[in-house]
Amino acid sequence: MTEGVIAAWHKKVGDPVKKGELLAEVETDKATMDLESYKDGTLLHIGVEKGGKLQVNDLLAIIGNPGEDISSLVSSGGAAATTAPAAEQKPAPAATPAPAQAPAPAATAAPAQGSSLDLSKMEEVILMPRLSDTMTEGVIAAWHKKVGDKVSKGDLLAEVETDKATMDLESYKTGTLLYIGANQGDKVPVNALLCVIGEAGKVDIEAIKAAASGGSVAAAPVAEAAPAAASGGTAEAVVEAPAEGNGRIKASPLAKKLAAEKGISLSQVQGSGDGGRIVKSDVEGFQPSKAAAVPAAATASASSASTPAAVSKAPAGEVSFEDRPVSQMRKVIARRLAESKFTAPHFYLTMSIDMDKAVASRGQINETAPVKISFNDMVLKAVALALKKHPAVNSSWLGDTIRTNHHVNIGVAVAVEDGLLVPVVRFADTKGLAQIATEVKDFAGRAKSKKLQPSDWEGSTFTISNLGMFGIDEFTAIINPPDSCILAIGAIQQIPVVKNGQVVPGNVMKVTLSCDHRVVDGATGSAFLQTVKSLLEEPLRMLV
Repeated sequence: MTEGVIAAWHKKVGDPVKKGELLAEVETDKATMDLESYKDGTLLHIGVEKGGKLQVNDLLAIIGNPGEDISSLVSSGGAAATTAPAAEQKPAPAATPAPAQAPAPAATAAPAQGSSLDLSKMEEVILMPRLSDTMTEGVIAAWHKKVGDKVSKGDLLAEVETDKATMDLESYKTGTLLYIGANQGDKVPVNALLCVIGEAGKVDIEAIKAAASGGSVAAAPVAEAAPAAASGGTAEAVVEAPAEGNGRIKASPLAKKLAAEKGISLSQVQGSGDGGRIVKSDVEGFQPSKAAAVPAAATASASSASTPAAVSKAPAGEVSFEDRPVSQMRKVIARRLAESKFTAPHFYLTMSIDMDKAVASRGQINETAPVKISFNDMVLKAVALALKKHPAVNSSWLGDTIRTNHHVNIGVAVAVEDGLLVPVVRFADTKGLAQIATEVKDFAGRAKSKKLQPSDWEGSTFTISNLGMFGIDEFTAIINPPDSCILAIGAIQQIPVVKNGQVVPGNVMKVTLSCDHRVVDGATGSAFLQTVKSLLEEPLRMLV
């Protein structure tokens, strides 16, 4: 996104605004998105009307106190807060008929001082750390401390969901938790204000918040409106949530997420927010109506009584779907693989491998081995040895240079609930089958329980992906940057083959090598596959 079009304003100048309320709808290059307020106040200025275009970081709106002087912000186009979603300044004292006790500049001195703070150098400030090489933001999965709690160095502060895993965030100092910048479920950009730990009364929280609002700001928690008071009476009726002209139900993102988790239809929830908008508390307090079915049943009975001979009709089909929010992991998978597919020119080489001897050897090894060896482990070992013989395949495209890696680190694609992780078996060419099997099993277990660390998935030079256990005969995979190749492994099939002029049953496995043509040519990739084939067809060569 480089610019947005204002599709609609839901507030006008002079309207009071609460944190979490819908300000406007912005049409981006991908979709029409809700823009929520992240502070309380009054809408003092609108930068562009409905249908107007704005560049990213242009002045959109100003929220503050009635009577506040915003002329400098309007004239500068919001330069004082170019990275905030809506320009914000610390409220200055409202103008009154009484004589001023101090000149106007003094009234804004505190925000100016706060906004000049370098939060990265303040030991009391905890910023969102970059927990993986691809992380741009994290979601607060849980807080283990609350404001006012004593915190010791090493205590668990929070759990942060990154694009790879859910990771523990520990305190690196001792003190009191004075401020929390984001609630559970909020997205926080890397290096944005997360919390403040220090000595009560000796830390200027307002100055820190002002400095944070002038830079990267954590997404503010959605305001929870108080549930509407239940009206008296015994009869209950289902009240459908108000929908806009296009049929879209107005609800906050957090309310949508919570409703999806609980299996609640938002069309049945009464919104208590602005204009009937559904907020989190509405979903939490929702109780399905039992009386709604009674009139329907009565109507059906009356209808059948009045027209006993009528032929019943089959119920009409109903369009049904579920929208799920995109997880951090899914976003990164989409971004990185799209970059790979549309940047690296892929080509594919497929080869059939006779696995008869590999099947027999695996059976013999597993009779005495301390850990069971899988066919995937054998392929990984064969690939590692082949990469030492064909270093051009063990390379990366770096723009102006091609890096040929002398070490062999093989990424193993592991399917998890939210997507895919690729932990790395390091120096795989130097490890035996039992050691490889142990590592891969450990990685798979920790990946599924989200216990992998960044060091576990960084630094691959080649990747393998195996869908054979799902009965997939063959497939093509997308290269995992910065690798130049990925090997897709299919199932071992028992099919008729010709050996010594005779048709006999054989175990055959197909593999497909996806190559980045900027680095690897067809002949190079073919020679690599021939080596892999020869090693798997004579597996004893891998053991000596």
